[in-house]
Amino acid sequence: MTTLGRLPYPITLTGDGITLREWRSEDLDDLVALLDEADVARWTPMPSPFDTEAGVAYLKRAHQGRINGQRIQLAITVDDGPPLGEVLLFGVDAGLREAELGYLVGAGHRGRGLATRALSVLSGYAHDTLRLRRLLLRIDPGNTASTAVARRCGYQLTGEAPILQEGPYGPSSLDTWELVVARGPGRLERLRNVAARRYGRRT
Repeated sequence: MTTLGRLPYPITLTGDGITLREWRSEDLDDLVALLDEADVARWTPMPSPFDTEAGVAYLKRAHQGRINGQRIQLAITVDDGPPLGEVLLFGVDAGLREAELGYLVGAGHRGRGLATRALSVLSGYAHDTLRLRRLLLRIDPGNTASTAVARRCGYQLTGEAPILQEGPYGPSSLDTWELVVARGPGRLERLRNVAARRYGRRT
């Protein structure tokens, strides 16, 4: 268990055949390849095109947010190899014991269950170690791949009013999804086991 004054840094999380690790300066080229992509620009507020200059600034902000304890921002890898995507935890409300999560996977690495596994691992860490009770996702309903990941990991729509987000292709409307963790044990572990059975041997 840890407190929520500052989020732990550095950390490495493993499970379901993946390793979630801190971003490194040598990841720059891989980061640019992941984020300079039409679907990323469509569904996130990333700059487009996402060039080397944007990548340097992105890694700098990520590092600053990590050392300040403001967020968790980890590269999705297999066996600590090159980044295949990213998973985040941010916007922590210590009083409400809640935080927002996010995830993306590069175009060439989709269809392997990476986003589902990464969200499952980070959600488990948020509950088991950070002791957060309510985990949130903000997803454009048109992003059906992302909503499918949310459902597989046990998140449900809240019915709250949509949130507007500005992106390079104009505004988008984001629905709020939540995973509310009850005091009783077992729910997140069952979800992690489902993800492991479905994707654990697919790398």
